[in-house]
Amino acid sequence: MRSPAAKQASLFEDDGSASRTSQRPAAKRSAASAARAAAPRGRGTGHTTGQGKAKRRGQTGADRGASEPARKEAGASAKASSGGARSGKASAKAKPAGARSRRSGARRTGTKRGRSAAEMASRQREISVSEFFTKNRHLLGFDSPSRALLTAVKEAVDNSLDACEEAAILPDLEVEITEISERRYRIAVEDNGPGIVRTQVPRIFGKLLYGSKFHRLKQSRGQQGIGISAAGMYGQLTTGRPVVIRSRTSPRRPAHHFELVLDTAKNAPKILRDEEFEWEGRAHGTRVEIELEGTYRRGRQSVDEYIALTHMANPHCRIRYKAPKDDWVEFPRASTEPPEDPAEIRPHPYGVELGTLMKMLHATKARNLSSALQQDFSRVSPKVAKEICQRAGVRPTMRPSTVRPADAEKIHRAIQETKILAPPTSCLSPIGEEAMLAGLKAGLAAQGLDAEFFHAVTRRPAIYRGNPFQVEVAIAWGGNLGADDLAQVYRFANRVPLLYQASACAITKAVISAGWRNYGVQQARGALPTGPLAIFAHVASVWVPFTSEAKEAIASYDEILKELRLALQECGRHLGRHIRRRKRLADEERKRSHIETFIPIIGEALQEILSLSDTERDRTVEELTGILHRSRKDL
Repeated sequence: MRSPAAKQASLFEDDGSASRTSQRPAAKRSAASAARAAAPRGRGTGHTTGQGKAKRRGQTGADRGASEPARKEAGASAKASSGGARSGKASAKAKPAGARSRRSGARRTGTKRGRSAAEMASRQREISVSEFFTKNRHLLGFDSPSRALLTAVKEAVDNSLDACEEAAILPDLEVEITEISERRYRIAVEDNGPGIVRTQVPRIFGKLLYGSKFHRLKQSRGQQGIGISAAGMYGQLTTGRPVVIRSRTSPRRPAHHFELVLDTAKNAPKILRDEEFEWEGRAHGTRVEIELEGTYRRGRQSVDEYIALTHMANPHCRIRYKAPKDDWVEFPRASTEPPEDPAEIRPHPYGVELGTLMKMLHATKARNLSSALQQDFSRVSPKVAKEICQRAGVRPTMRPSTVRPADAEKIHRAIQETKILAPPTSCLSPIGEEAMLAGLKAGLAAQGLDAEFFHAVTRRPAIYRGNPFQVEVAIAWGGNLGADDLAQVYRFANRVPLLYQASACAITKAVISAGWRNYGVQQARGALPTGPLAIFAHVASVWVPFTSEAKEAIASYDEILKELRLALQECGRHLGRHIRRRKRLADEERKRSHIETFIPIIGEALQEILSLSDTERDRTVEELTGILHRSRKDL
């Protein structure tokens, strides 16, 4: 009879097919069989491995001898089975969890499992415009401390001037910059404008893209409804302080004091303080205070230069300015005539794109297409509307809301093919030649400079993309302007100085391409002219095409470049005549000095040759001098 160990060994050898069929149960049976074969149990259930080594009672030596080879064979088989069991467990666990094996494989190969569409969709959310500009404030001109201080002052001053001019009030502005610490300042801008209605104050100063000028085709300094609220947002981000606003609309009404911050998540104002108070000495007007992180500096591209140039382009305003640690400086009013208030116009058909045209047709209150073209666009008469419909092949009586995209595209193409008058220019308010010359002289005098020749040109209004614009240029030459320096170029857009990105601006490109050598001015290739020259260039438009939201340079549209170049060349022709005349006078003066030096010698020589008396000699000298004077007067 076989021993228990031999029986277990034979059973273990015969169980190969079962193990392959079901790995997990087979692995358990193999491990158990191997344990029993290696360590025979007694009748109890609590035996250990050490107990298995002891001799069992009742066994004979023959039994022990017979069972020894079987025990060795079972031990070897148990080791192999335990290894197979472990691999079987691993493979059994791996099969139902395929993703885990793929992840382990991905870790071994260095690849990373991508996110699913549901995971990516869960991360999508709406971004407010305030959050966007918080992370991209460089687009608004707040990319450095020095520019941030200048931009904040500029936005507040522009708002004050716009409000005063729209109310037909000669502006009186006070601009004060107070240094709180080394890199923290408080700016305060106060005006005598019409004031702001109480309900509008929070949204004007605490909400981006909120204003009255974006949808109007009318010349103004502000355009987008971003500037002053962005300045307050920058101050809030860098110092944590709210914007302080005081406003009064009438001497019969109380003034209001606001303190507010901008909720960037909602792009909405959060009012911290709203109360009435008595504003002594101010019948109407607005004062805004912003505390921000910045750097104050003097010289080029500074707040000082901005204030001086603002007064140059707006000679009808009076500005009192106080820089940090300085006394008040006053820029007096050079003109008592306020600029004309530009009128609001309707869009011109040439400047309307296809998508905008479709939107306007579906939103119009007109009953038919012909009436919509006449009522919603400028310079479209009944005859022009009929011609547009004929060219497009559509009925003039069709309802605008039923216009299909294909018909709208035909109408848009027909508009471009139809001759339409240029838009009215009543929407523009140019500075004017006299006011430009007065501002240029006052600006140079404030710098201790003077010139011998001035000239100004105001071009006729022109069109770019259906938007009317007008170019003005004034120049100054000579005097104590730097003869060996590059020309000073003062750039303005809607009466606002442009201090940055000069190389990217259409004005600078037009000055370089004007060909100043034709007018007697030195100029290297691709550079500004060299000499005692100052150039004042202004572009007025209902929509100035700036290169960015910071409004620092004008885009180089061909129409704008052409008008600027023509205005500069017209000034250059007058300057060329002046330079040539000055050269002739200088040559004549030099010849005159030479002749006057040698006239007495000539008179004495003639006296010796012709035997003239002293009286005849003196008469001869006088006649030669008279001839010189007459020839000089004819120049």
